[in-house]
Amino acid sequence: MKTMKDDCRGIDSELAEMLLDPNAASARVREHVAHCERCSAELAAMQATMGLLDEWQVAEPNPYFLTRMGARLAEERRSGSASVLGRWMARLKAGFVYGPQTHVRPLAAMALTALLLVGGGAYLGVTNWDQTQTTSPNAAAVHDLQTMDKNAQLLDQLEALSTAPDNNGD
Repeated sequence: MKTMKDDCRGIDSELAEMLLDPNAASARVREHVAHCERCSAELAAMQATMGLLDEWQVAEPNPYFLTRMGARLAEERRSGSASVLGRWMARLKAGFVYGPQTHVRPLAAMALTALLLVGGGAYLGVTNWDQTQTTSPNAAAVHDLQTMDKNAQLLDQLEALSTAPDNNGD
C-alpha cells in the first residue's frame, strides 16, 4: 500500500510551478494537493510568502550616499597615512581581511632558485672549476725525462763537490 509520503516525493518540485501558474499544473498534482494536508499547507505558505514579497517596497537610497561615502574614505586615507604605525596597522588589517598572499610564495621560491643558479654559476666562473687539465698520451714520458734531467743535474753537482779540492789543506 502506498503511503501519502511516497506520493509527496514527486509533488514538491511541482508546487512552485503550481504557485506561479495553477492552470499549468497537471490534474494529478492538483488532486494530490487537494487531498494532502502537508502539500496544501506548503502551497499556502508559499502563496503567503509571495504575497508578502509583492507588498514589499524597496527603500530609495539616499542621493547623497555616494558623496558621503567618498568623503569618509578620503578622510580615512588621510588619517591612516599620517603615521608609520597607522600604515603598518592598515596593511596588517588588509592582510587579515583579504587573506594570505599565497601567490607570493611560489614567486619568491622561483626568484631564490634563479639567484642561486646565477650566483653559483658566477662562483664557478671565478674559481675556474670548469677548466679541466688535458693530459696527452706522451705526458708520462715527458715527466719521466724531466725528472731524469733534474736528477742528472743533481748528480753533476754532487760529483763536482766530491772532486773539488778541500779548502782545509788536505
